[in-house]
Amino acid sequence: MNYHNFKSLIQMIYMPGSPAEIKLVSNAMSNAARRQIMSLLKDGSISKEDIGKTIRQSMLDYHLQLLQQAGLIAIKGEMLELTDFGRNILESKTEKSVESKKDLSGSKPIDVVEVRQLLPCIADKSKYRIIARLKPPLGGALKLLEPLFPRARYSEKLGALIIQKGNIIITAYSTGNVTMTMISSTDEAEQILDDIMKNINAAIEKGITPAPGEKVRVDHNDIYKYLPGTNCRICGEQSCYSFAIRLVGKETKLDRCTPLLEQRYAVNLEHLKVLMEYL
Repeated sequence: MNYHNFKSLIQMIYMPGSPAEIKLVSNAMSNAARRQIMSLLKDGSISKEDIGKTIRQSMLDYHLQLLQQAGLIAIKGEMLELTDFGRNILESKTEKSVESKKDLSGSKPIDVVEVRQLLPCIADKSKYRIIARLKPPLGGALKLLEPLFPRARYSEKLGALIIQKGNIIITAYSTGNVTMTMISSTDEAEQILDDIMKNINAAIEKGITPAPGEKVRVDHNDIYKYLPGTNCRICGEQSCYSFAIRLVGKETKLDRCTPLLEQRYAVNLEHLKVLMEYL
């Protein structure tokens, strides 16, 4: 898999996500040797010595350090293995190929089979990014479940259902992978996932596709409250308020607000990316 394919996967898994985290992972995967290391670890743990037979030894420690810092691999003595997140990167290449379904027929009840803590959220070191897995994967039925959740949006681009609960953002993919941001503990993650699972299984048991709910409406005030509010004019607008109006009208793009890339606005940016999915 080349760098551009890996980059799109990184953005898919982290979307919505912290720019600093995306940059860290993207940088780690920008090198062919590091991508090769990831592929070698796909089938299980490998010793550093064996990896060194394939990757130039003089640069091996440097490559491994970058992969470890990005949370993609774990180094245990002389043995190397993929982390859950690293494996998620590799597995997610199949997510966009899932065909959509017209109804819930044939869908089986799901269960939460894994909940694991990844890295602390860069936006708030007291919170965590969680990865979970649902089985069996919902596949193309995932899009049909959007009406079950008051604040949810199915993203065709990601092939994922994005659910917003306060400051927490849950992104469920068609392959069964789930990422969660701004989580206080694994107990909180398990409770949220349990609620989601019960809602989905109730719909599957009834066998009735949920009726489309009223589309969540996002106006400029919803956008404005997450902008920096500094009226710096870097975006080319006279104020953050006018920038919000232009965003809702699709007359400008979110990345024009470069202050949002600062760490202190990381949570704001995550929520703005979710809100943009509704426009």
